[in-house]
Amino acid sequence: MNKNSKILVTGANGMVGKALVRRLKIDGYLSLLTPRSNELDLRDQSCVIKYFEDKKPEYVFHLAAKIGGIKANIEHPAEFLYDNLLMQNNIIEFSRIMMVKKLLFLGSSCIYPKNSPQPMNEDLLLSNKLEPTNEAYAIAKIAGLKLCEYYNKQYGTNFISLMPCNLYGYNDHFEPENSHVSSALILKFHEAKLNNDEFVEVWGSGNARREFLFVDDVADAMIYFMLNYDAKDLMPFVNIGYGEDISIKELAYIIKEITDFNGEIKFDTSKPDGMLKKLLDVNKAKTLGWEAKTDLKEGLKKTYDWFKENEQN
Repeated sequence: MNKNSKILVTGANGMVGKALVRRLKIDGYLSLLTPRSNELDLRDQSCVIKYFEDKKPEYVFHLAAKIGGIKANIEHPAEFLYDNLLMQNNIIEFSRIMMVKKLLFLGSSCIYPKNSPQPMNEDLLLSNKLEPTNEAYAIAKIAGLKLCEYYNKQYGTNFISLMPCNLYGYNDHFEPENSHVSSALILKFHEAKLNNDEFVEVWGSGNARREFLFVDDVADAMIYFMLNYDAKDLMPFVNIGYGEDISIKELAYIIKEITDFNGEIKFDTSKPDGMLKKLLDVNKAKTLGWEAKTDLKEGLKKTYDWFKENEQN
């Protein structure tokens, strides 16, 4: 990519998209294509091909996806599978047809089997059954990375895939039921503090362990791999993570401290934990020259400060 390349960022209005666009602008990229969903419905094949024909992007970061927490995944699995398949299939196919120079597909660590050995390395893909609570979303992401892999093999395209762990940071969705766990907890503890509540209820036992990556770090990873590696130089996908995990209970107590909430924490064990442990093996990324920079507590503090500044919006 050079500074004048036409770069399409799908999902540019989401948490990861905003971080990537902000970073690209800081780095001096001048021709960014950032259509909102009301301007370009990525599920509509005719709209996508017309957009590609009109705008002629040279590079594509495909970040757009229907996302949500455990509750949303359980209640709307058909939408998570159907919408994500449509969006990624259209973007990947028309990137091929219009001879895009390079595409980066952003996946998710939920692609790994439920009972994977920990930490999870790239060779474990499709080695066992998926976690049922987010199976539909995981199947869509697996299909996307495999489509990139097979297009490279059959058509000689230059499509690469990165698989990040749980993401958090500025511009996340702060909702009680449809958010990532970190942003949902930030909202819960913040509101509990304002309301002088005696306790905050957290889904599950608190024993499940997760790995969290700050959104600015995943933006850095995407640009690093887009600039430094082609598909021929990589395995079909590369894990991107912080390299350490933490229990949901520990996460809750960190957020309690950051938000200055003085009440108790209660864990609702009637709710599912999801996978008991999700930690990525990030040795391949480190070998290739990239690793995360932002400490979890530092990143959560930045996220909470941003949330307070933008709460009304």
